[in-house]
Amino acid sequence: MAWRFKASKYKNAAPIVPKPETYVRDVCVGSYQTYGNNIAASAKFMAFNWDHAGSSLAVLPIDDSGRKSKLMPLLHAHSDTVTDMDFSPFHDGLLATGSQDCLVKIWHIPEEGLQESLSNCECTFSHKQRRVETVGFHPTSNFLLHSTSFTTLTLWDLVSQQELFSNTDHSDVIQSVSWKKDGALLATSSKDKQVRIIDPRVENSCISTANSHQSIKDSRIVWLGDSNRILTTGFDSQRLRQIIIRDVRNLTETEKTLELDCSTGILIPLYDADTGMLFLAGKGDTTIGYMEVTDKEPYLIEGIRHSGEQTKGACLIPKRALNVMQGEVNRIMQLTSNSVIPITYQVPRKTYREYHADLYPDTSGYSTELTAEQWYQGKNIPVPKISLDPAKRKNGDEPIVVHKGNLQLLIQECKTEKTSEKTPKANDAQLQQANKNESNNPVKEKVKDIEKEKPRLGPKPFTAPKFTESESFDKIFSVPAAPGSNGIHEETSSEIENVENEQQAALSEEPKDVSDKPKTPSTAERRKLFESGSKDNDDDSLDNELAGNFERTKSIAERRKIYERSQSNQETSGNVPEKSEGSPIMMRRKDSFKNRKNTESLKEDNRKSAPITKQQSLEPIAAKKVENPPAPKRTSTVFGRVSKFRHLKGTPAHKSMHIENIRNLSRQIPGECDGFHANPERVAVPLSGPGGKIAIFELKKTGRLPDGVIPALVHGNNIMDFQWDPFENRRLAVACDDGVVKLWMIPENGLVEPTNEAESEFNAHLDKIYFIKFHPTAKDVLATGSFDMTIKIWDLSTLTEKYVLRDHVDQMFSFAWSPCGSFCSTVSKDGKIRVYKPRNSETPVREGKGPVGNRGARIIWALDGNFIVVMGFDKVSERQIMVFNANDLNNPLNTIGLDVSPAILIPSYDEDSSTLFLTGKGDSTIYAFEITEETPYICHLSHHRSNNLHQGLSFLPKNVCDVSVVEFAKALRLTNNSIEPLSFTVPRIKTDLFQDDLFPPTRITWKPTVTSAEWFSGKDKAVQRISLKPEGMDLLSESQGQPNSTSEKTINKLANQTQNSGYQPYNRLGWNADMSGQTKTKQDEISKSVSSRLEVNLKLEQDDMEGVDENEWDDKRKFVGRRMQYTTKSK
Repeated sequence: MAWRFKASKYKNAAPIVPKPETYVRDVCVGSYQTYGNNIAASAKFMAFNWDHAGSSLAVLPIDDSGRKSKLMPLLHAHSDTVTDMDFSPFHDGLLATGSQDCLVKIWHIPEEGLQESLSNCECTFSHKQRRVETVGFHPTSNFLLHSTSFTTLTLWDLVSQQELFSNTDHSDVIQSVSWKKDGALLATSSKDKQVRIIDPRVENSCISTANSHQSIKDSRIVWLGDSNRILTTGFDSQRLRQIIIRDVRNLTETEKTLELDCSTGILIPLYDADTGMLFLAGKGDTTIGYMEVTDKEPYLIEGIRHSGEQTKGACLIPKRALNVMQGEVNRIMQLTSNSVIPITYQVPRKTYREYHADLYPDTSGYSTELTAEQWYQGKNIPVPKISLDPAKRKNGDEPIVVHKGNLQLLIQECKTEKTSEKTPKANDAQLQQANKNESNNPVKEKVKDIEKEKPRLGPKPFTAPKFTESESFDKIFSVPAAPGSNGIHEETSSEIENVENEQQAALSEEPKDVSDKPKTPSTAERRKLFESGSKDNDDDSLDNELAGNFERTKSIAERRKIYERSQSNQETSGNVPEKSEGSPIMMRRKDSFKNRKNTESLKEDNRKSAPITKQQSLEPIAAKKVENPPAPKRTSTVFGRVSKFRHLKGTPAHKSMHIENIRNLSRQIPGECDGFHANPERVAVPLSGPGGKIAIFELKKTGRLPDGVIPALVHGNNIMDFQWDPFENRRLAVACDDGVVKLWMIPENGLVEPTNEAESEFNAHLDKIYFIKFHPTAKDVLATGSFDMTIKIWDLSTLTEKYVLRDHVDQMFSFAWSPCGSFCSTVSKDGKIRVYKPRNSETPVREGKGPVGNRGARIIWALDGNFIVVMGFDKVSERQIMVFNANDLNNPLNTIGLDVSPAILIPSYDEDSSTLFLTGKGDSTIYAFEITEETPYICHLSHHRSNNLHQGLSFLPKNVCDVSVVEFAKALRLTNNSIEPLSFTVPRIKTDLFQDDLFPPTRITWKPTVTSAEWFSGKDKAVQRISLKPEGMDLLSESQGQPNSTSEKTINKLANQTQNSGYQPYNRLGWNADMSGQTKTKQDEISKSVSSRLEVNLKLEQDDMEGVDENEWDDKRKFVGRRMQYTTKSK
């Protein structure tokens, strides 16, 4: 019983729970059926599942606290629940996640944390059709990751991004994996009630097996440090929670078996190998147990347990993040349903002024020289230990944080080190000669001195797009001459040239280095310069400082401001001289920083000024009135991205607006067909059964459909594709598998009985038809694509074939017209994207590489036809989105992976908001993305998740949207037995005003611009635009001083007057106190005019009141006098 008298330094370690103010509160956590801990932590960050679906992660600083908004940036990791996650022990920003979508992803968390939502991972590994159960990093080897899926254990090399090892010896699901601390062996526990010891570097990798807990419920395993013992938690045959300790040298025998209680929550073992402290956190429990693990009997000594809130997950933080000067020996991050609680275990001491070295043995460090390849080849290198003594640390008692670059940078460094190792070392004579030559080279010394003087590069908030040799930045983003500018714009252009010449002269003084990149000021540097410039009277100092310290890149915003200033000068006065040395940045009033609110509003107004669009004429127009085209949406600023539609919300309509009791939906429609189409009056739904039936439902007839036969269009052959005529809500075109296209005209009040008599039909092809698409601007123009590898353009007014497009060699997946109708594009099974100009050539005018997967794809045009977006699959069947420049299809501008699903993503694009909606048949989520002209080109918006699965989604034209409730898109959703309207809105406060920043003039897509004869003859006509503003509704911009409003013009005019003619006082009345005589005279005239129209009465109210006569006052005085005399006598 000697153990009773053995002193334990951690026997009295007690949990200390901080105040609720230090919790991370108001988080959204669901209940997840996973084998993971649902939370992970490094020395810098913590990550945990977010929302009830658990597909996204919240990543916060390890010492974060306070309430969290549900709109905070998230890590959109997977399309399904994240089952497990783990941080690298050698990089506090490298996170691995596994999910039910069968994927393992590696993420790089920026050093400053998530400033915006992250969805692009560093690399991806796939487990084919099985969900991922666990993931984790190797304890001693860098870039080595393990993951499990069903019965398969896999090791991945992050450098080569290849599979190193795979084991399938398990007969049931692997529930837990743990490495020995030296990284030589690993242990697994499985649902087959077995525990296994595996050495991946030998031929027969499973070296020993033993029976474990006798219940099939969850079990966990943890290796007890460097020892030869493992500990498992699970349930016995009586469903009691159980702990078993085994020696791997005699695995079949147990050293210690301990039954605890009959609770149903699986025990999560958290073990600290340095102190021997074991924490047991049960999912669903309100207590966290603490035991000390020893080498001899009784093996487990119970300590002080913690009681608190119900546990959803738990993890330990690394030892280098502990507050050692307060006696903190361990810290548990407890995840609850609405908070993250840091629970500190502290060893009581009399004082904490000194470092207690006996509590903190040297712990494993944060650097290793062992790579995954070296480890797999049999090399073992222990991780160097570090001391936790603040006196021996660089930053004292602050946490030791190791944050490196992204994975690609680390891989490049790793490869560079390998190359340097293979390079033969020079002998001493060669090194001395090289040093001598270098010391005698004065040019190199000067270069070194110059490099020392260079300021540190900050992070780049903007990355310029890549252009071809024929396209330069200035050529594409040059500001056109303003109509009637009278030379003002030419002066502004000369300013730009002067700035360019000054910059080139300054750069020519320095030695050029090809490796040096142009410097861009960081966000902090821009803000610092902006604030310092506000204190000076002359704003040019700010611009000169920017131009002197940084290599200026004239962005779109700067060129926009140049044009606005010239245009405003034109409106004020043509005789006012302009400074020739003016900065291209809009100048501010000297008193503009006295009121911060006014400053912010003025900056916002300048920031939102409407730029010139590409469609506007570059020539001055004299006697022609030009309507201002809608301004493209601003997607970024100096301080980050801006999206008005980021928080869009999808809301189903009330049940009374649904069409219910729909029966016999067809699920045999080809993948090239969307399967559901709607227009503002009716919908078309394919029905199962012989004959190729399509049911037509009137949207005005809502409610439950009567039982019985549903009226339908009977075709006699299988349906391949169908589409409504965009210019005639009653006409439906249907393509059949016999190559016939039938045109139906639906009665005004809808179908009342089944019919097989089409209005007209024609034989389009000799083989099956892939798709049919109506022209977006021309009436009676239809495109059909067939198995015969041709696309035909038809004139429906005469039912004649006009053009045939060729050059396809494999199945065509999708076809799309450009918005102008002059071009069309296809994506096919051969992995190519083709762009045609039907009226000019039957062969493609451009080609490029598309998705490599052969399951199916979709293609659309975006941003006025300047970009092409393709949805498809990659090699591992992951759904992905690719964005191309329409003029360059060789390489995509950006590609993002979505999830693994067999359903083809069906796109719907709203050009006014540049929002791309995506969903698939059988999905319950409608994904939303914003397509932008700037990097990253694809931006995540809020996704809409429905309560049940849908079979189709069809969006309606823009004119049916209710702008009074800020509805910018409206769709109809087809489920298994109903059709429900779905409204997409943007949260706004002032809904009584017309949100003209969200609703620019929209294209009239429901009326044709040309006839079929005109289009086939080569005539094109621009699509007209109309405003969606209802009558009697005020504009938001006019009430708040947004672009195109009177108040903004006033501010811009005053700003230009200030920079051109010196400082003038500004007051809230809108005019200057120092007014000219002419202005004062005009004000007097206005005042007299108003006074003459108002009735002026100078009579006062008391003039009409009656007074008191003098005689009455005398009588009153006499009465008061007699009264006083009588009172005196009586006393």
